[in-house]
Amino acid sequence: MKRKAKWVYVILGVFAVLIVAEEVALRLTPFPAGLALPPPGSTEFLDRHGSSLRLLLVDERRYAKHCALDEIAPHLIEATLSAEDRRFHDHSGIDWLASARAMGSALRRGQAHSGASTVTQQLVKLTQPGPRTIRRKLAEMWLARRVEREWSKERILQEYLNRLDYGNLQHGIAAASRFYFNKPPADLSAAEAALLAGLPRAPGRLNPHTHIASARERQQWVLGRMRANGLLDVETHARAIAEPLRLAPPKHPWQAPHFVDLLLRRGNILPPAGGPVRTTLDLPLNRFVESRLTDQLRLIAEHHATSAAAVVIHNPTGEVLAMAAASNEEFQAGSGQVNGAWIIRSPGSALKPFTYLLALEQGANPCTVVADVPTDFATPTGLYRPNNYNHRYHGPVSLRNALGNSLNVAAIRALELGGGPDALHRRLGELGLTTLDHSPGYYGLGLTIGNAEVRLLELTNAYATLGRLGTHRPYRLLDHHPPHEKDSHQVCDPRASWLIADMLADNHARSAAFGLNSYLAFDFPVACKTGTSSGYRDNWALGFTPEFSVGVWVGNMDGSPMRGITGVTGAAPVMHEIIKHLHETHGTTWFGKPAGIATYRVHPLTGHMVATDDAGSIDEKCLWPPQAPNPQDFDARGRVILANEYAEWLASPQNALGDLVTCSAYTSELRVLHPQPGTTYYLDPDLPADSQRIRLRAESPGVVSWSSETLAIEIEKSQSSIRLRPGRHVLTATHPATGQRVETWIEVIDL
Repeated sequence: MKRKAKWVYVILGVFAVLIVAEEVALRLTPFPAGLALPPPGSTEFLDRHGSSLRLLLVDERRYAKHCALDEIAPHLIEATLSAEDRRFHDHSGIDWLASARAMGSALRRGQAHSGASTVTQQLVKLTQPGPRTIRRKLAEMWLARRVEREWSKERILQEYLNRLDYGNLQHGIAAASRFYFNKPPADLSAAEAALLAGLPRAPGRLNPHTHIASARERQQWVLGRMRANGLLDVETHARAIAEPLRLAPPKHPWQAPHFVDLLLRRGNILPPAGGPVRTTLDLPLNRFVESRLTDQLRLIAEHHATSAAAVVIHNPTGEVLAMAAASNEEFQAGSGQVNGAWIIRSPGSALKPFTYLLALEQGANPCTVVADVPTDFATPTGLYRPNNYNHRYHGPVSLRNALGNSLNVAAIRALELGGGPDALHRRLGELGLTTLDHSPGYYGLGLTIGNAEVRLLELTNAYATLGRLGTHRPYRLLDHHPPHEKDSHQVCDPRASWLIADMLADNHARSAAFGLNSYLAFDFPVACKTGTSSGYRDNWALGFTPEFSVGVWVGNMDGSPMRGITGVTGAAPVMHEIIKHLHETHGTTWFGKPAGIATYRVHPLTGHMVATDDAGSIDEKCLWPPQAPNPQDFDARGRVILANEYAEWLASPQNALGDLVTCSAYTSELRVLHPQPGTTYYLDPDLPADSQRIRLRAESPGVVSWSSETLAIEIEKSQSSIRLRPGRHVLTATHPATGQRVETWIEVIDL
């Protein structure tokens, strides 16, 4: 008896030693490295509401998405355990009964055989893939014990479900549930859960998109195991067996591609472990914008307009709410792959508001009058002679009307008031335009009428600065934190910015060029401007309220010209619809008048205050007090006396003011402006001879007649010109009334 008891103590001692040894060995065994950190998940771009825009591959080979255990339907957990490890909650990492059966089979076969691995063992195997051997199987069993000592059953199950391969590159139940059923795993039915639970056994062979019969057979088997394990009652089991499978189309979200691509180009935005990246995009708004662009391209296809883009910015935060592009593939296949909001194109007149802003900051007012007459501007590279869009000139015009009607000559005079190309170049840089790579001298006076190139996104954000009354803020694509004050700085005078907004919202001020019922007219206040680059290559329309800024571009990706379509007919219809939609869905307001802006009664043709409230005077909002009334502005008949630079325009058919104006009584000496004496011209053999001509210009209080013994003088609409031919030629300007004559001469060389 004592001997028997002795053996009992020995056996118990051996077991105690083994238990202690196991405990020590498990503690000394390193935790599986692959489980130390969660597996990298796919980066998923989300719109501001949480809708998926795009899911990125992990390591270019799989889609992975993580979720917590409480975000998974109980049916899915039960189906998975029924299929893989029904005693999961009862063992400590190893199912000894199943393992014994599997070990015996393995010894007979000479290799490990699947079928006995617990969920914990499979979790270890997922982190340490390799050939199936008895040695590896034993190692997995040991490590499974180590994991069970460290983690709870819930943690193990969560990690397992987030790492499983469900086929079609889907790793993790969250990714699989979205891919196969377009729903989160919390919403899976018992039938759907059973289908997904069966896939990891053989993801390729059981792919429901290509082998639905095999997948369905495996699903029925899983449902049967669930019923046998008491996890489904008879009725629920029967409904699940009969439930039709409604698989989602095998595709991944691909929304707002240009917006997401621009983010990816920036780099340093992807979280190292993957996961959601919430953006500023409003997906429903972006879809609306896309549809409007597509509709407009369909309407203007006959004008050879094949591509368009639009941007919407929320002014208070700088958040980009929409960035969309469209293409008419019938004309230009593949152009939709290019982000029209990021390409570099000529803006035409869309830069003019910033020129007028500079002029206001430097002492001008909206009522300041400039001469819109044919003018040769002296530049370091020679004379620069701009034309208005319709080749008509309006004489004395206020800055308000000049901006509204987008007059080129007046814009250059406003640029001179604002400090010239240097000032404008510097201001555009401060507003975030990054494409002005050349010096101000390279662009010259033409900078204000669009001889530079810009990006729609950056230009729209420059307009958003006007919408913030001169406070510049970088545009934002990510919704990860609220805007910080350090990101904002005052670039423009807020009062001048308010006046520009008021001028751009004045539909009457632009009626001479655009009429009262154009796409720039709204039933609520909106500041807007269009632009058309030379040769009809680019159409632009930009508009803003205090809440939103909208920019639209229409053109061709290859830079080819459109046919007879301008910013107001090509791009403005889309801008109009977007702003109207924002007004109806989000609401828009208007700016309150800032302190320092006063209203004065002024004469529209002088810009000066009037002594009496006569019928021809108007009210104008001003930043600076206008010039006081001056009796010398009028002659004895009450006509406005214009300077000598208006003389030629006054005598031309383009003078629409008639007897309201007259030229200064001061008679200056006759002076030739163009061509200057000794100017040399070179004939270009590649150009038709008929097109190689120059215009003749002289300064005089009246009309000048021209003559030459060697060249014929051609007169069209009171404008004299000569057709160049080789030789030395003398030209004579004569004032008919006084007989005064001035000569100039030119040299023409045939290349």
